[in-house]
Amino acid sequence: MVISPDCQAAMKKVISASRRADLVSSYPDWLAESVRTGQAVVRGPRSRRTVVDLRPESVHTVVLWSKNFLPLIENRFRLREALSRYDHLYLHFTITGMGGSFIEPGVLPPAQASVQLAPLLEITGSPERISVRFDPIVFWREGKWVRTNLGYFERLAPVLQSHGVRDVRISFAQWYAKARRRASRGGFDFIDPTLEEKRAYASELVETARNSRLRIQACSQDFLLGIGDIQPSSCIDGALLRRLHPYGEAVSEARDRSQREECRCTRSVEIGSYTQTCPHPCIYCYACP
Repeated sequence: MVISPDCQAAMKKVISASRRADLVSSYPDWLAESVRTGQAVVRGPRSRRTVVDLRPESVHTVVLWSKNFLPLIENRFRLREALSRYDHLYLHFTITGMGGSFIEPGVLPPAQASVQLAPLLEITGSPERISVRFDPIVFWREGKWVRTNLGYFERLAPVLQSHGVRDVRISFAQWYAKARRRASRGGFDFIDPTLEEKRAYASELVETARNSRLRIQACSQDFLLGIGDIQPSSCIDGALLRRLHPYGEAVSEARDRSQREECRCTRSVEIGSYTQTCPHPCIYCYACP
């Protein structure tokens, strides 16, 4: 069901924290204080300043995106306590298998990341409220060898199954100009496979996922649709958030038109700022300098 614009205006909003910066890992003090004060000051392009209402009575769901949820788990800066004011949390947890390598030098090694799943289940109350992002999938050359993180999924899949997590979002690295320049400066010989090759690799992932009863969703890469049971991803999905909400409260299911053309996300309010630079200098990232 898609709610009419008039009804949407009176609804509580979904807060995205955040696509722009890993707030949980890198800015937990700022996030905790913003929640406690009931507002976030967001700085956009050209120094534009927006104040977002974070009072619990105005918020349906807080969607957290991170590669390291330890500050939440350990209640650093009383972050877990602050977020407990909200009725509903949904988590996007990125685990690529490259953490701690020269590709993701500021990110936790994968074994240290995956052990966070158990305490995150205690926080969310349900594995349905956790989505793992195997994103991006990267290929590169080292001498005469071709390397990739693709094979790590075979180790990750049974771990997710053992915790009851079923939803996995994937995408292949998109080498924007900024990322290409960074790779060139660092001597990183990346490979961008053809669409046909990517579809073949995705087919391998589907088989691995099926063996562990995982659901694969493609994030803004429609060329992967139709491979096995891969579905398009709505990383923020109003219908899902309504179903998972402890009181079943309605929320906007209208498409978020501020996102990329192939993005199926529904409306949310971002609270990450362009000035909150990421300390994870991942080679493939489109946002890092």
